[in-house]
Amino acid sequence: MANVIVNRVKEFLKRYPPFSFLHEASLEEVAGQVEVRYISQNEFLFKQGDVAQQFFFVLKEGSVHLTETKEEKEKVVEVCDEGDVFGVLALLGKRPYILNAQAKEDSLIYAIPIEIFEKTLHENSRVALYFAAGFASGQVVVRTDLSQSQKARTSFKEVSRDTGLLIFTGQSDLNYSSQVLTCSQGTAIRDAVASMAEKGVGSIVITNAKKHPVGILTDKDLRNRLIAQNKGYDTAIDELMTSPVITKNKDSPFSDLYLTMIKNRLHHLIFTEDGTSDSPITGILSDHDILLSQGNSPAVLINALLNTWDVSEMAKIRDRAERLLEYYLENEVSIDFVASIISEINDTIIRKAVQMACKKHGNNHPEAAKVKFCFLSLGSEGREEQLLRTDLDNAIVFEDVPAEKLKTTQEYMLLIAQDVIETLLTCGFQACPAEVMANNPKWCQPLSTWKNLFADWIHSPNQQALMNATIFFDFRPIIGQKALTEELSEHIFNEISAKSIFLNFLAKNALLNPAPLGFFRNFIVEKSGEQKDKFDIKLRAMMPLADIARLMVLSHRLVGINNTFKRFEKLAEIEPNYRELMLEAGKAYEILMRMRASEGLQAGNSGRYIQPERLGKLQRQLLKNAFAPIDELQKIIRVRFQLDYFGS
Repeated sequence: MANVIVNRVKEFLKRYPPFSFLHEASLEEVAGQVEVRYISQNEFLFKQGDVAQQFFFVLKEGSVHLTETKEEKEKVVEVCDEGDVFGVLALLGKRPYILNAQAKEDSLIYAIPIEIFEKTLHENSRVALYFAAGFASGQVVVRTDLSQSQKARTSFKEVSRDTGLLIFTGQSDLNYSSQVLTCSQGTAIRDAVASMAEKGVGSIVITNAKKHPVGILTDKDLRNRLIAQNKGYDTAIDELMTSPVITKNKDSPFSDLYLTMIKNRLHHLIFTEDGTSDSPITGILSDHDILLSQGNSPAVLINALLNTWDVSEMAKIRDRAERLLEYYLENEVSIDFVASIISEINDTIIRKAVQMACKKHGNNHPEAAKVKFCFLSLGSEGREEQLLRTDLDNAIVFEDVPAEKLKTTQEYMLLIAQDVIETLLTCGFQACPAEVMANNPKWCQPLSTWKNLFADWIHSPNQQALMNATIFFDFRPIIGQKALTEELSEHIFNEISAKSIFLNFLAKNALLNPAPLGFFRNFIVEKSGEQKDKFDIKLRAMMPLADIARLMVLSHRLVGINNTFKRFEKLAEIEPNYRELMLEAGKAYEILMRMRASEGLQAGNSGRYIQPERLGKLQRQLLKNAFAPIDELQKIIRVRFQLDYFGS
């Protein structure tokens, strides 16, 4: 009977992190020491101030609320869901509990002794990282470290390329290296590393006396098997290499080569004369080579855009960029880098579209064609954060012209704008429902009109004006006379200086969406409409951070930094008292961007509305961790801009 219970406990625990990271033997050892506890509705498992028990807890069934008592008022901090780990204070320093744990319905709890788990904690880095990243419920006991969360996401993710992501028909010639760095069996690791450094490569193939491949060593192997294991540099390479090697003939079908790599989790595939390891080496293929061979490197895509005047061809190239985005997200590439690449591809399409439109209409409007103008991206694209092809937000500013020429000049600019919008729609972008686009006469204006619009929004900050400010104040010049936008930026700061109370209104607007800290057992989801029971990651998580970052850079008169996480990085420099918080806010925004883009690619939409049931336990916990900086920043904003005393 005891074995049956242990097996049930083990089968339950293995479904949830951090137990899912344990080997079978370790998991069985832990499960064998678990105490099963039943607590009835409203019963406390522990109370605030109690000495920490020698257990931490996992909720098997029921509901447990973690609450904080302050000034005789009780506030819910966390609602534990099935599989949640809580009561980890004993792991974090054996201090008294600072939260209450109360059953809100009859509940079944697994109590796991710290003693049995400490060994596992020290031996398994992923388990240690799970706690360090603040993934256990009630992680408010320590400051959530989102850099650890990001590291954890990468560490916990099982990267799978088994999606056919890069397999296309009619691929170009396979790009591989025919010059392969090799060394003989028995070579000292220091000599092998010196050869790799000299050739500037990340791998070396080990051969036998017949010059046939018997193993391979990569940069990753050096980290994991040499440095991490604290081995000496005189170690023979045979001890560190991956062996046996998987080989193919370079003339094998592309799909066969690619699938061999993904099924065997290979970053390098060795080519030999007959495709077996019993023949001489003829080349080596890396996963990076595959990406390049498919024409999906950023440089190749951008070069292709620059060399075409065919809109349908531009659309195909942008589709390939979507696959590049998917590849980057799948392989945990830095969001900062990903956003820069995708923005550059989008910007290149816009520049090309403007050039094509000017070429098409310039001869028929010779006077208007001489007028200087600048095409602006607004909103998320203005902030270089539009990873998916969501709504277009853009505008045109042109230099002031005599009154008699204004009508014809604007008509020409609208022709340009219309062609650009049509190109972008053909390339898969969506029209803005509110028509905040350059082909709308309202948003295709001379500099003086733009200055008046911005001044009106600042001096009369009603709700519509504030909404416009959140879109238009993130403008970014894409092509044309940058001097026009520089003058516009200077005008904005001058107007705000003269009407500083505008920032208070903007601050109040930034608090319209409070941090979703009620994101516990059930998500804060939409209550009705088409998106009922879905979580709005844009409105409830991303917008509050973007609004706060914009507000704070405006208050510091920081020019030329539009990107939200770069804004927070800069704020960390100029507000040293809040350095950690600002950096965490930037990291939180990157996590949210990644999550939204992944959701959008998976669901084939904007990724704005997330279906809670599709999120795994780690994704839910990662998302919750990202909410903490929002709450802290909103508290600072409330005090800094005196919003408790600010009239409605």
